[in-house]
Amino acid sequence: MQRILRLRSHPALESAWLIWLVMVATATATRVVLASLAWQDIDLSPGAILDILLRGTAADALFAFACAAPALFVGALAHRSRPPGLLRRGWRLAVTTGVVAAVGFSAISEILFWEEFGARFNFIAVDYLIYTNEVIGNIVESYPVGPILAGLGSAGLLLAWLLGRRSRRLQAAAMHRGWTLPLRVGVATLAAVSMIGAGRLALAIDGSIGNATALRANAVDQEIARNGGVAFLAALRDNALSFRRFYAMLDPQQAAAIAGAWPRRRHPHDAGARPKHVVVIQVESLSASFLGSFGNKQGLTPKLDALARDGLLFTELYAIGTRTVRGLEALSVGLPPLPGQSVVRRPEGEGVLTLGAALRQQGFETSFLYGGYGYFDNMNGFFAGNGYKVLDRTSIPDDRVGFSTIWGVSDEYLFDFALEQIDRTVAGGKRQFFHLMTTSNHRPYTYPDGRIDIPSRTGRDGAVKYTDWAIGRFIEQARGRPWFDDTLFVIVADHCASVAGKTRIPPDRYKIPALFYAPRYVRPAVHDKMASQIDLVPTLLSWLGIDDHGRFFGEDLLSPDAVERAWLGNYQEVGLLTPGANGTRDLVVLAPKQKVTQYRIDADGSARAVPVDPHRADRAIADYQLADALLRDHRLRATQPVVDPTHASLDQPGVVR
Repeated sequence: MQRILRLRSHPALESAWLIWLVMVATATATRVVLASLAWQDIDLSPGAILDILLRGTAADALFAFACAAPALFVGALAHRSRPPGLLRRGWRLAVTTGVVAAVGFSAISEILFWEEFGARFNFIAVDYLIYTNEVIGNIVESYPVGPILAGLGSAGLLLAWLLGRRSRRLQAAAMHRGWTLPLRVGVATLAAVSMIGAGRLALAIDGSIGNATALRANAVDQEIARNGGVAFLAALRDNALSFRRFYAMLDPQQAAAIAGAWPRRRHPHDAGARPKHVVVIQVESLSASFLGSFGNKQGLTPKLDALARDGLLFTELYAIGTRTVRGLEALSVGLPPLPGQSVVRRPEGEGVLTLGAALRQQGFETSFLYGGYGYFDNMNGFFAGNGYKVLDRTSIPDDRVGFSTIWGVSDEYLFDFALEQIDRTVAGGKRQFFHLMTTSNHRPYTYPDGRIDIPSRTGRDGAVKYTDWAIGRFIEQARGRPWFDDTLFVIVADHCASVAGKTRIPPDRYKIPALFYAPRYVRPAVHDKMASQIDLVPTLLSWLGIDDHGRFFGEDLLSPDAVERAWLGNYQEVGLLTPGANGTRDLVVLAPKQKVTQYRIDADGSARAVPVDPHRADRAIADYQLADALLRDHRLRATQPVVDPTHASLDQPGVVR
């Protein structure tokens, strides 16, 4: 009995207790910091605050217990009755220092991740583990990593030294006799079982946060209530999502009737005089709110604003997702944002019909150019396998790059290289389709000195203005080329700079600019009807007089019959935004576990939950069900012959509404 009572002062229990306490205290401090960063978006009602604290603390405590249990497990089995020697004390010092530093570094990473994405660790954090070169390089370029690590290491060493002194006293007072083997094995077994149970309970609590009554209407509250470590594990678990299995579905016949015939009926414009070449400039993180054309008063985009005045500007266009890979998907495959990974990274994405493949069939030389390394997000593999000649950072000679970051070459050097490639193609007598993806408007927001009046490394505004300057310079250089008058320039963002909001999918954080610029062919105009990023593909083809046989999902925005709607997604939730009454908009959101919710978006951007309209919900489900079936059944193959309009297979629904 005396030996059992000594368990209270066992060094292994002391270590486990320390780990638990450090993790819970750090998680609580992190939650306070995140709440302060998002204070204006938090629901400050007593019920919501209590829910955040109770659920968050429960998840923190369980996750910390699951992480501390291994220390108890190992300590119980490794127990020796004699006092620890120098080697054991050194090992304990190193392990304790590492644990404290790791917990601190994780907390700092959470805060930085929140500043960038307005959420706890999610799919993006999981994806970033794959691309360590870019991610680690970006961290090193953006933050004072050395001082941060030094501070964390010092804190860990101090705590480890204090623990070591206490541990030696405990060893002398309570460890002079060895425990029996059954007791040690019993403690270790209890620790192992507790670790698994606590981990599962923490994940269960994390999953329930989105269903909490007081938190349901505010996504920021939900995120703050979560535990970062548990959120990361949940993202690992849910990295692949089957629409048929996890989302609400309609009866196949009902879904087919609502979604309409496939391929869709479309009537290309009379080709008449049309440009021979097309250059698409897809700009990193260019929110519509940065442009003067959308009301910004900071003067960040004078070049783009001038181009917008002389071209066709789309003022109500919405990105389909929150990352570059989704923007590339929209401008190539043109599908709504299905849950889970982008088509660019799916096996089903190989050999699909893309804008590049469609134009190649019309005699265009089609190219994709990325300023970084194209293995990132499988860009090279996807575009090379789907009708594009692929160029990336490795294609640009080092002596032609005057400035670069870990993400890629600065935009001006990317455009210089693009001009050379277009000159070469046109000189060979070929029509050119060139899709460029920029990188400069990305942390660490560095660029060459002397280009603009905002110093490098001072924040996003400078990066936006530099990118604007580089685009203006590119257009002016192209203006002197013989192919300029016969070229359509399409400038569009991949996604917005920030997507955090009170709803899981805040529509205003998805609005992006897009414009068609071709002085010889496009008259200045504004298109102010709601539209989706994926609509640019069929719009471009129809405007060029090319018949895609209705095999792209979007609408021809220049057709008087175009339907106003926008598809939005964030990997787990997907939504359909449609116009409402009196300037409002309605957003239907589909989520795992067959959840369907609806929000009313007022003219000022505020959102509130409303009862689900069955007609709007069925429309959203049918569209996503069709998109999923088309991809799953390989109905989007580039080589597939065009047949009479039929319905794609919409069978095997998970839940029939």
